[in-house]
Amino acid sequence: MHRIKLFVPQAKRNITTVYSNVTRNIAALSMLPDTYQMLQKTCKDFADGELKPVAKEIDKNHLYPEEKIKQMGELGLMAITVPERLGGTGLDYLAYAIALEEISRGCASAGVIMSVNNSLYLGPINSFGNQEQQEKYITPFVSGTKVGCFALSEPGNGSDAGAASTTAKSNGSNYIINGTKSWITNGHESEAAVLFATTDKSKKHKGISAFIVDKPIKGLSLGKKEDKLGIRGSSTCSLIFEDCEIPKENLLGELGMGFKIAMMTLDAGRIGIASQALGIAQASLDCAIEYAAKREAFGKPIVKLQAIQQKIADMAVKLESSRLLTWRAAVLKDKGLLYTKEAAMAKLAASEAATFCAHQCIQILGGMGYVSDMPAERHYRDARITEIYEGTSEIQRLVIAANVIKEYGLN
Repeated sequence: MHRIKLFVPQAKRNITTVYSNVTRNIAALSMLPDTYQMLQKTCKDFADGELKPVAKEIDKNHLYPEEKIKQMGELGLMAITVPERLGGTGLDYLAYAIALEEISRGCASAGVIMSVNNSLYLGPINSFGNQEQQEKYITPFVSGTKVGCFALSEPGNGSDAGAASTTAKSNGSNYIINGTKSWITNGHESEAAVLFATTDKSKKHKGISAFIVDKPIKGLSLGKKEDKLGIRGSSTCSLIFEDCEIPKENLLGELGMGFKIAMMTLDAGRIGIASQALGIAQASLDCAIEYAAKREAFGKPIVKLQAIQQKIADMAVKLESSRLLTWRAAVLKDKGLLYTKEAAMAKLAASEAATFCAHQCIQILGGMGYVSDMPAERHYRDARITEIYEGTSEIQRLVIAANVIKEYGLN
C-alpha cells in the first residue's frame, strides 16, 4: 500500500469500552486481501485513539478538525483512489469504503470532510480533468493541508440537479460566473471547487458545464456557516458568485458535459455517504452494547434482557446487510461495471440503518441517551443528514425503481 501508514497513538490510552480488547468482526473482512485488513486496522486505531476523544468537542463547538484532517492526509486517507503519480494512495473504492466507515465511526464530521474531498472534489477531476488540471488541482489536495468542495445544489433546485440557474458566460478568454450555490460542504475551508453552471439555457440539462474554481477569488463570497443539527465540525455555506471571472482552461471535460459529470460523481459519492452512515450505525451499536453491558436492572445487566437483545439483533442485521450492499457497489465500480442502482441501494439502506441504529441506541440508553454526556444523541443527529445529502432517500428509491424497471425491459 502506498502512503497508508500503520497508526500508533502517541501515548497509550485507557479506552474504557467493551471493545477495547476485542477485534470487531466485520462481515467477510477476513476473506479480503491483507491490504484491506491492514487499512481497516489502521483506520480503526486512528478513530479510537485520535477522533473519538475529540468528537464531542468538535460537535459542541462547531470546530473544523484541521489537525486531524492533516493527520488523515499523512495516512493517505484524503486521496485514497487518486493514482500514485498524482500523489494519491492508489487504492480502490472498496478500500475507500472500508476506511471511510472507520473514520466516520470515530467522528462523522471528519468522515464527511474526507468523503467530499475524495469523492466529490478529487473524483471528477481525476476522471475528467486533463493532465495540467490534475497536477494543479489534485496533487496539492492529497495531503490534508488543502481540501476541495463540490458546488451543485442551489437554493431553488434541491434534488433537481438539472435546473441550474447559475450561469457561465464566455467573454473570450474567460467565463463569467453568476449565481448562488447552496449547502456546500467544506465551503469555508476549501481552496478550490468543482462548480456546475449553465452555459446554454436552450439545451436544458445538456447545457450545463463543469468548472474548477480557485478559492478565494475575486467575485466569490461565502455565505454564513449554517447552524446544523449534526456533523457540526464540517462547515456548510453558500457560494455566491457575482461576475466572477475564471479562465477558459478551467472548464472540466467538454462544454455541456456538466450534468453527466455531476451524475457520475454522485453515483460514486453515494458509496462514500453510505460508508459514512455505516460508521455512524456501528458507533451507535457499539455505544448501545457498551451501556447495556454495564447498566443493571432486575438484578442483571440489561444486555441479558430479551427486549434489549431483540433491538441489538435488529441493529446488527441492518448494519451488516447495508455494509455488504455498500461493498458490492464499491466492487462493481472497481471492476468498471455499471453500479448506479447498487450505489443508490447502498446509500438508501445504509442511511436508513444509521438513523434506525441511532434511534435504537437512544432507546436502549433511556434517559442517558437523551443527554450530551453520552454520544448517543450526537450519533442520532449525525445520522439524519445521511438520508438527505447526495440524494434524498426519495431520490434513491426513484433511481432504484427506474433501473429495476429498465432491467425488465419496460423503460
